[in-house]
Amino acid sequence: QMCCESKRRFLLLYATQKGQAKAIAEEIWQQAGAHGLEADMHCISEMDKYNLETEKDPVVIVISTTGTGDPPDTARKFVKKIQDKTLPPDHFAHLQYGLLGLGDSEYMFFCNGGRTVDRRLQELGAQHFYDTGLADDCVGLELVVDPWIDGLWLALKEALHLQKEKEGMNSAVNAVSSFLSPTLHTVHELNLSSEIQNLKLEDGGARGSDVLSQKLDDINLVAPARDTEPSLVHSVPPVSQSALNIPALPPEYIEVQFQDAQDENPHLPSLISEGATFEVPVTKAVQLTREDAIKTALLLELDIADTAFEYQPGDAFCVICPNNGSEVEELLHILGLSEKGDNLVCVKVKQGTKKKGASRPQHIPERSTLKFILNWCLEIRAIPKKAFLRALVECTSDASEKRRLQELCSRQGASDYTRFIRDSNVCLLDLLHAFPSCKPSLSLLIEHLPKLQARSYSVSSSNLYQPGRLCFVFNVVEFPASPSRPVSRKGVCTGWLAELVAPLLHPSKSTLDTKGESSSTEKITIFPRPNNAFHLPADPSVPFIMVGPGTGISPFIGFLQHRQKLREQHPDWKFGETWLFFGCRHQDRDYLFLLPFRDELRCFLENGTLTYLKVCFSRDSSTAEVAPPKYVQDVLRLCAKEVARVYVCGDKKHMADDVSDAVVDILSMEMEADKLEAMKILAMLREAKRYLQDVWS
Repeated sequence: QMCCESKRRFLLLYATQKGQAKAIAEEIWQQAGAHGLEADMHCISEMDKYNLETEKDPVVIVISTTGTGDPPDTARKFVKKIQDKTLPPDHFAHLQYGLLGLGDSEYMFFCNGGRTVDRRLQELGAQHFYDTGLADDCVGLELVVDPWIDGLWLALKEALHLQKEKEGMNSAVNAVSSFLSPTLHTVHELNLSSEIQNLKLEDGGARGSDVLSQKLDDINLVAPARDTEPSLVHSVPPVSQSALNIPALPPEYIEVQFQDAQDENPHLPSLISEGATFEVPVTKAVQLTREDAIKTALLLELDIADTAFEYQPGDAFCVICPNNGSEVEELLHILGLSEKGDNLVCVKVKQGTKKKGASRPQHIPERSTLKFILNWCLEIRAIPKKAFLRALVECTSDASEKRRLQELCSRQGASDYTRFIRDSNVCLLDLLHAFPSCKPSLSLLIEHLPKLQARSYSVSSSNLYQPGRLCFVFNVVEFPASPSRPVSRKGVCTGWLAELVAPLLHPSKSTLDTKGESSSTEKITIFPRPNNAFHLPADPSVPFIMVGPGTGISPFIGFLQHRQKLREQHPDWKFGETWLFFGCRHQDRDYLFLLPFRDELRCFLENGTLTYLKVCFSRDSSTAEVAPPKYVQDVLRLCAKEVARVYVCGDKKHMADDVSDAVVDILSMEMEADKLEAMKILAMLREAKRYLQDVWS
């Protein structure tokens, strides 16, 4: 801190799960200098490097949300510390702060990581010097992030009593005044609506960005008359005719050296997870849907008998997976590095870099092969951030391609970025195909591509019912081709798993042992991710309802297995009723019960473990006089009187909200309450952990 105190300093903290919050904090740090300010930036977990109890300067916090509403892992210790109930209400009375929360409105607890910290700081007496911003990844973080940063500088200067530098900033403040509260000391969350996509930001004020005023005559951007629609590689007025406000060029900070020497790659799990990891064999794989089903659902069984891996039904776990091998080879070819794939790469911080606190990313080993880095360390499918696009501009030789990349990372091209990159799931490979004169260096990829994340899956078994076994179910994710991305792709992890277990699904003679059973011994590396809320009720006499369309049924199979074993072990216990609501598209094509679950669920019904099973099919036609219900929420409404306790697992975007709406309708009808009162009751059920969800978008 001492190094910054002689300048107009503020403390900048970030709490990140996948790198978004850190990237935004770095953007703030880079822009601060142009406004005569110095950002003292730290990860919020580095509590030995800052002290909010004695902090006198303004504090800016950028924090993301993970799971269904939890603070990121890097913020857990900080949140636990400030939630200490013995802290007095004036503990942070000296503190002035502004907070930017990142989230996804597809989830129930939108921006809850930021909201949790914001609310607790307020309870402890801290004061806002700037309005809280809540950015929504569902429609584009930049729609709130960019104007929030624009307005930050004046608010900081007011907090630091630096009124002299207000000149030239009015335009930046006006750009956000429409959805910032007039009073800077009143919390006004920047929630998004569909109208915000029409927001137009005027140029103005020092921004720490490069303002490009180019004579379009110097660049061959004249399109044929018929080409009037914009695309990934082509723009139209007004963007094509605008002077552009683009981000400042991020400073280079990584240096790589190739060596011919051979060496062992580092231990992979230590780069992915701080906790224990387990390499386990895949003992069984079953395709749950027919070949002509819209989605392919697979069930995998893992042997965990010889490990210390523990789980409860309802928990999740993570699978460490590589990037697609052919995509890695393609990337090596485009970069001109095909011959160096097996060469050793030494990665270190570039001497004299201007990046504050530059260090080698933790997920990148100091010494490893090039293929190891591209296969296991970098998320090459990541949607490129604008800072990455800005850096790619400098690697592009063709003038028209350079201009288009500048447009895509500019303020003026914000809607094009959202449409052709973000919403189209464009990745680095797609950009390199679309802009063939762009030739980035390996160091640039390491600087801008995020860590390859392990993928999370819900457990579909009970260790009590199947000791030493862990089962899970997933759909093989498909990304169809689009104009911005001319090739279709499978999900990184689900595609890899499907390919890995193909010998188990379709055994050939060469993979069968003498008994005719598959001898494949493929292994995957996993680590636990316990779910502290999504579990069976502690009291077995409590009745509960389970709602799980599609593969959302999988955790409930584990629940029922566990319940059956408890009934066998404790015949004197009282067990409550259990209801299972399941839905899928077609009865004949993707009714998951047709294979391993069918007989198991029949047994659960016959022995009383499962009291009622309700099934519906959304795409099947019916000749019945009264059409059967199509969706689980419709079946729920038919059983309104019996709905008492609900577990929901499945697709947030297409199901969970509809189920919540149905429950509100049921509560309103059965309790003779208006809709607002029913919504309050559902909120109370959530608070009491009686309405539980395990959903994804």
